[in-house]
Amino acid sequence: MARKEQDATIPERTDVAVIGGGPGGYAAAFEAAAHGLDVTLISDEERIGGVCLLRGCIPSKTLLHVTELLHATQHADSMGIAFEPPRIDPEALRKWKDEVIVKLTDGLAALCQQRGVRLVQARARFAGNHQLRLEGAERDTLGYGHAIIATGSRPTALPDVDFAASDRIMDSTDALALKEIPKSLLVVGGGYIGLEMGMVYQALGSRVTLVEMADRLMANADPDLVEPLATKCDKLFESVQLNTKVAGLKETRRQVKATLESDDSSQDRHFERVLVAVGRQPNTDELGLDQTDVEYDDEGFIQVDAQRQTRDDKIYAIGDVTGGMLLAHEAMHEGKVAAKAIAGKSAAFDVRAVPAVVFTAPQLAWCGLTEQQAKQDDIEIKTLRFPWQASGRALSMGAEDGMTKWIVEPESGRILGMGIVGPQAESLIAEGVLAVEMGAVAEDLALTVHPHPTLSETIGECAELFLGQATHYG
Repeated sequence: MARKEQDATIPERTDVAVIGGGPGGYAAAFEAAAHGLDVTLISDEERIGGVCLLRGCIPSKTLLHVTELLHATQHADSMGIAFEPPRIDPEALRKWKDEVIVKLTDGLAALCQQRGVRLVQARARFAGNHQLRLEGAERDTLGYGHAIIATGSRPTALPDVDFAASDRIMDSTDALALKEIPKSLLVVGGGYIGLEMGMVYQALGSRVTLVEMADRLMANADPDLVEPLATKCDKLFESVQLNTKVAGLKETRRQVKATLESDDSSQDRHFERVLVAVGRQPNTDELGLDQTDVEYDDEGFIQVDAQRQTRDDKIYAIGDVTGGMLLAHEAMHEGKVAAKAIAGKSAAFDVRAVPAVVFTAPQLAWCGLTEQQAKQDDIEIKTLRFPWQASGRALSMGAEDGMTKWIVEPESGRILGMGIVGPQAESLIAEGVLAVEMGAVAEDLALTVHPHPTLSETIGECAELFLGQATHYG
């Protein structure tokens, strides 16, 4: 972003001021501009893209692709192919990751120019009376007709841990920088960030220990989907300790002493580095929201309606700052809804299925209603499971521990949710999202011709179980 050139074009007022340059922010800006509105996109980053592109989704998946390659070479032994141990060049790996980011950010900047979205590099704060104060720009203030808050979230730290001041205790941003590959790594948190980054560092040569306060990994996903992933983690990681919390971290010049406590024991262990991945918190505390009528909860998440409008009728909020699943694709959809609403179009965020994908080995994905949600809310369901031991394609890939799962309405067979564990789950889940959104029934999926031999066949065969039996199972 050429800051001086952009700042010189800042007007006194803009129709729509979008605060935050992540997926939600730029999607909202593009949509608003498409409806003929004057749009100013404000970000304090040198490059557009937000956490997802600069320090989250894209760099992590770039590294996870490398992890998949390394796992594939190791698994090839069982197929009669032996590879020499890989030589890993961390500097070259970092360079490749950064090149991917630069290509994407440059592309987004070009799209902003092409679509007439004004880019401003600055920190924005609400100053009352439909005004924003711009810190770091040549113009101090910007008036707006409407504003969209899309400032995202940041990693949550443990008590008494300051990521910025620490050399050895990392958040996800530090971990993605790949400053070094430690011999030993403690991962605190068994959610998707901890598991993904734990697998990256394990594949690159670290001995990984993972601790989780709950009694299982990925507590928000159904246990039967998580089981193959948990089994793989037990094999790959030096140890996985559930029902365990970190009571203290003490950093020295060469290592970190971690005090790990469970119900019946306490132990001190030493690691070269520690990754804390215990959640995220919204970036709403430095926006000057006290100068507006915006309301937020005790955790800082902004309250919005279906159009993503706040209690201040000129201000909308999207993405991580409003809670939910804290996913980039959710933010992008919300951004488009907010922009359409501001443009006077009929729009609402009323999706039935936001897909979640964990890019581990094996991959994990789900959408719509989960089995554990149904039990919690006392919703009557029928659960269909197709184990991949019955899939020829899965067996040919060595992925027989995978599974496809449908959650359906017992009487009608209407698809309420879907879950997948195994390779390509990231793509296979899309059919489940479409099925839930269109109100499809199991028979629709069973009668759809899926190509053979593919993993997508498991989707149709799983649906066949509702009708009695699948071709290859049941």
